Parts: sequence; structure tokens; C-alpha cells
Amino acid sequence: MAKNRIARLVIHCTATFEGREVTAADIRRWHTAAPPIGRGWRQVGYTDMVHLDGKVERLVANNEDAYVDGWEVTNGAKGYNSTSRHIVYVGGLDTNGHPADTRTSAQKAALKAYVEDFHKRFPWAEVVGHRDLPGVAKACPCFDVRKEYGI
Repeated sequence: MAKNRIARLVIHCTATFEGREVTAADIRRWHTAAPPIGRGWRQVGYTDMVHLDGKVERLVANNEDAYVDGWEVTNGAKGYNSTSRHIVYVGGLDTNGHPADTRTSAQKAALKAYVEDFHKRFPWAEVVGHRDLPGVAKACPCFDVRKEYGI
């Protein structure tokens, strides 16, 4: 499988209720299990996940170079996966199930550090929210990535 130069970091939310933790096993089931349980994808949608306590968990192996190798491709945003890295934070819905920025202080700090490190290593790549991609009609990640990180 070909490899492509990284063009962007896409930030997502799990679209789960505020304060509800999500496990790597949950993500794998939601994404890779056959319907109706999951989506039946070959791979999960994200390389990394930021837990409520700010811990960053690797979901898909990555060699951290400037390319998205075939074995590193995740299914975060159709049409963008072969040139993107995807990270997700746990949350994104308020207690009523409406889209909201539910990040904890620890998640905000962890995401900021992750974005800063990514931008330092790949300064040509853009940093966007899932909702910022053309043709995407979602609230995800439920905050303005460009405004927050100024990249």
C-alpha cells in the first residue's frame, strides 16, 4: 500500500455523554464490528484517544514519521484518511445529548500538548476539526479547533 505525506491532523470527539469514559475496546467494537453492532470498518477511526483524565492512548500503531503508511490509515473522515492523522477526545455531548465542548481540563491540556507537538514536527500540515472538512455536516469535535489553537 502506498504512503502519503501527512497533510493534516483531524480532531474528533467520541460523541458520548459528558463524564462517560470510553475504552479502546468500545471504539474497536463501534467501528470494526459488523452491523448492526458496529460499522464494519477494517480499522478504527483514530490513531490516538484522549481520556477524561488526559491520558493519551494509542489505538493504531504509528511510526511517527511524516507519512501515512498504508498500515497506519484510520477511518476518521472519508476522503481524507490516507493523508491525515486522527485524534479523538472522549465526550462531545452534554447531559441532554446535545453537541457540546465537554473536554475536561486534563483533556484540554493533553490535546494542546498533542497539537503543539504535531505542529512542531509537521509544520506544513493543517490542524482542523472534523467539522472543518469540506462536505462534513457534523458538530464534531464540538469546539472551534482553528480558534483554539491558532494554527
